[in-house]
Amino acid sequence: MTDPAAKLKTLDEALAQLMGYAVPLAASESVSTFDADRRVLARDVVSGLQVPPLDNSAMDGYALRCADVPSAGTVLPVSQRIPAGSTGTALAAGTAARIFTGAPVPEGADAVVMQEDCEPLDDGRIRVRAVPTPGQSIRRAGEDVALGTTVLARGTRLTPAALGMAASIGLAQLTVTRRPRVALFSTGDELVMPGEVPPAQMRPGAIYNSNRFFLRALLQRLGCEVSDLGIVPDRQDATVQALRTAAQHHDLVLTSGGVSVGEEDHVKPAVQALGRLELWQIAIKPGKPFAYGAIARDADAGADADGTACHFIGLPGNPVSSLVTFVLLVRPFLLQLQGATRIAPAVVHLPAAFEWKRADRRREFLRARRNADGALELFPNQSSGVLTSVAACDGLVDTPAGQPIAHGDTVRFLPFEDLWG
Repeated sequence: MTDPAAKLKTLDEALAQLMGYAVPLAASESVSTFDADRRVLARDVVSGLQVPPLDNSAMDGYALRCADVPSAGTVLPVSQRIPAGSTGTALAAGTAARIFTGAPVPEGADAVVMQEDCEPLDDGRIRVRAVPTPGQSIRRAGEDVALGTTVLARGTRLTPAALGMAASIGLAQLTVTRRPRVALFSTGDELVMPGEVPPAQMRPGAIYNSNRFFLRALLQRLGCEVSDLGIVPDRQDATVQALRTAAQHHDLVLTSGGVSVGEEDHVKPAVQALGRLELWQIAIKPGKPFAYGAIARDADAGADADGTACHFIGLPGNPVSSLVTFVLLVRPFLLQLQGATRIAPAVVHLPAAFEWKRADRRREFLRARRNADGALELFPNQSSGVLTSVAACDGLVDTPAGQPIAHGDTVRFLPFEDLWG
């Protein structure tokens, strides 16, 4: 008997194929450095200055010449005061300068002694209680950033620290890849939006549309412009019309539900009617019903988006399946679309504080959380419909096909903190 899973593409095969279609967007835009968090740089950031611009003091204290302090207890007159933001004069031999953190070190000084090691005397002099060494407590010019250095490379996904780095070299604007435009909709006559119907009045078989909320949040965290098109009825004509309209001015149409093989699953034939389907079902659990394709745009829509066709990705309707396939496949696709160079999620190797004897024929992603000892504990219910298994956990245990896990085994763990965007 043929193993059904053997006909499906592996996750690695599907991801490689998917990434082959993710041609980076050509357009870029200039945005305020204040607003550039998580955006992807479209060009290198090169420093037009050195940081710090001058040798400066690493702390509050006294700038002096080491030669003038041959032993602890040496007394020196204070010849000047240099606060941050001002520049002193050349230091006279045999004197010290009162200096503050960040202030330029005066010419002639070769060390800074912190104020805790100096004793101010009543006559305005100081007693230096520690013998300094050359270069002590001095931050050298350019030690952080040298003139002409590429401080942030094209393809960098900007972080708060990267924004601070850009600001430190005087950049109020940054050139980034334009945001991917994503149309999002769900399919399913059973779906109801929270707030429309109270729980006590829900009709039999109806469920609240949770997928729409976490998918929209994940897309926004990845820097996308999201057009939320709501819920599309379970009809072939409605699905075709929704896809055709969404494709015109978006880079990606992302759907949730309707990509299985039931009579009420209309997404696959609708995509095939409007374009092509390149990828259909993969050997992972949860998340087997995953689809990728392209939808043709009308001739007059090309100027509003890169390329002549709109990407299509269809996610499963079960919430955990939808979320898992998003973080494993859609996330890297969208990052590459923006030209990001770091795409693969973080992987941590941790001990299992559980046993998993029910090895599946597909590669499986189990929801788990770290315990007080740093080991991983499984959520008790691993069903693809139990969203609690994601909300209560820290990440996914990446379990190879057919491989059981024994207590104490080291496993691959994908933390949600990285997968969330």
